[in-house]
Amino acid sequence: MRCPKCGCQEDKVIDSRASREGATIRRRRECTKCGHRFTTYEEVEREGLMVQKRDGRHEEFSREKLLSGIKKACQKRPVSPQTMEDLTDHIVAAVTDKFESEVPAEFIGKSVMDGLRNIDEVAYVRFASVYRRFQEATDFVHEVKKLEAAK
Repeated sequence: MRCPKCGCQEDKVIDSRASREGATIRRRRECTKCGHRFTTYEEVEREGLMVQKRDGRHEEFSREKLLSGIKKACQKRPVSPQTMEDLTDHIVAAVTDKFESEVPAEFIGKSVMDGLRNIDEVAYVRFASVYRRFQEATDFVHEVKKLEAAK
């Protein structure tokens, strides 16, 4: 691992512990050259899991892309970063448990919407507007009414 301060590739691990319910390992490292301490995360690489998009294209499944979409929906909302990470971990676990090589984009989108509905209704409507490709203001009104009816 390259030191972020001096660029040296020699370091020692000071502490290791499980993180995100065992999905990753957090390592505290110290550069042997400059003494700078930094943290790295190690996680299982999920090779080969592809997402089948609506238009038929295939794209590699990315936890980072999933988290990015959730963060965009929750932007400027009272949703903690940990809550967003937890939702992402929950969806990744569901995807990897249910699918081995190919997951439909619809499964991921529905999972995100279900999770956001329970976390923050505004974030849910934001995500739904992109996922369901809202074209008019009436689409938003219809979704909010559906949300109210569910209560």
